[in-house]
This record gives sequence, C-alpha cells and structure tokens, in this order.
Amino acid sequence: MKFYSNCTAGHYTIMCKSFSATLYNLSCGQYEYIVVEKRGENKNVGFIQLNRPKALNALCDGLMTEMGKALDAFEADGDVGAIVITGSERAFAAGADIKEMQNRTFQENYSGNFLAHWNRVSTVRKPVIAAVNGFALGGGCELAMMCDIIYAGEKAQFGQPEILLGTIPGAGGTQRLTRAVGKSLAMELVLTGDRIGAQEAKQSGLVSKVFPADQLVSEAIKCGEKIASNSKLISAMAKEAVNAAFELTLAEGNRLEKRLFHATFATDDRKEGMTAFVEKRKASFQDK
Repeated sequence: MKFYSNCTAGHYTIMCKSFSATLYNLSCGQYEYIVVEKRGENKNVGFIQLNRPKALNALCDGLMTEMGKALDAFEADGDVGAIVITGSERAFAAGADIKEMQNRTFQENYSGNFLAHWNRVSTVRKPVIAAVNGFALGGGCELAMMCDIIYAGEKAQFGQPEILLGTIPGAGGTQRLTRAVGKSLAMELVLTGDRIGAQEAKQSGLVSKVFPADQLVSEAIKCGEKIASNSKLISAMAKEAVNAAFELTLAEGNRLEKRLFHATFATDDRKEGMTAFVEKRKASFQDK
C-alpha cells in the first residue's frame, strides 16, 4: 500500500490506490439503474451507462442517487482520470421520471430541496464527458450539460420541453443552456419545448463533436483516455479555471487563472512536463 501526502490549506490529502480500488469494487454490485465499469486500454476511464431501457432512461431519484455513488467511487479511484456518461442509442435520457414527480407538492419539494443532489455530476473534480445518442430531453439535456464535454451521435436530439408539462426546467436547464447557446435560442427552446438536432447543437456551441451513432461511445472513451494520460492534478486545476469563467468577471477570472497557473509550479508534474518537453521525450506524470 502506497501513500502520498501533501499539505494544502492546512489539510492533508492522502491518496491510497488500494483503498480506492476496494471502494470501486464494493460499489460495482450495488446498482440497479446504471452499469458501471472502467474502460480504455489502461482501465483509466470511468464508464457509467444509464440502464432503464423501458423508460428510455428516464431519470428517477434512485438512478441519480446511484449516479452519485458511482461518481464518488470514480473520484476516489486514483487510476481513473476521466469519466464517460452515456445511455442507449435510442435515448441518452428522455427526461426526468414524470410519474415519480406527478403527485409531489410544493411543500415536499421545498423542504426536501428536490433535485439538489442531481447536481453532483457538475461538482466532480475529474473531467466528465457525455456521450449522447437519441433523446436528451428535459432532465436528460440538463444531465448532459452538467458534464464538461458533450459528444453527440448524428441522430441525437436536445430540448427542454418542461413548458409543455406546465413547469420549467429545475436542474439547471435555463442557466446552463443559456450560457452554452445564448439567450435567443435558449428562450426559444425553453418557451416552445422544441428540439434541436446534433448538427444544430454543435453549431450553437452546445456540443463539441458529432459522430455516427455506432462510433460515439468509443470516441468518447478515446477522449477520456487522452485526458487521463495527463496529470490528474493539473486537469482538475484546468477544469476549475474553465468553470470559473461562467461565475466570475473577466478580471476576477484572470486573477484566478494566474494563481492556479502559479500553483502548478509547486507540483512535480509541472516540472516533469516541462523537463520532458525540453528533453524531447514523453512526460511521465505521477499526479502530484
């Protein structure tokens, strides 16, 4: 058992590969609504597949609770450098489970802060890639937007049709969609319930790449492997800096970026990366 420790803001961070592997293995058999694996040549990409085919992967509370557990396990796994979330070719997730929500009251929702734990996807420190085939509607579109990168199959469809049910998006749809595609298109989708296809989603900035449906997951895994080959520590810093762009002014964001850039000079991986470049060899990062 090998431990690495470093002191950050007075707290000790301990990485234990044996423990994280045990945590992952214990978690694997506990899922009813998702399939959880490690993919890639080096098994360094966490893989979560939504598995409610009869319900077109509708997001019930149980599924999102399991998602949180799987993400926690991958977050603790020192071998995993990126995570891919996908559904089926027919549906990434066709929305939230309306039958589950139909009879809920305002009091229940407000006192229990309904949907709050769904946000776990967006707080993972490791990069998360959504591989979207088929429908990504309502909560499904919101789930995809919680991820850091969205890859889409050619027949993918995105939308926020909550208005047609007499409600509005409740898991970030009005906020993340507007940041991704701008006010006009976001307003149109939210107010009409209309959908857009994969190519329009790419042109609007919601999706980064579009692939044939049968190649989508493998391409997402390849992206995950590429990310996982870099320093996991530096990747987390880079993700923090990019996400800050949506929260801070330009001046504040630049200050944060500069401080995180300076912080990389306290890491062994920054030294190794620059040394490898000068010596014209491939860097060997140790995530510290």
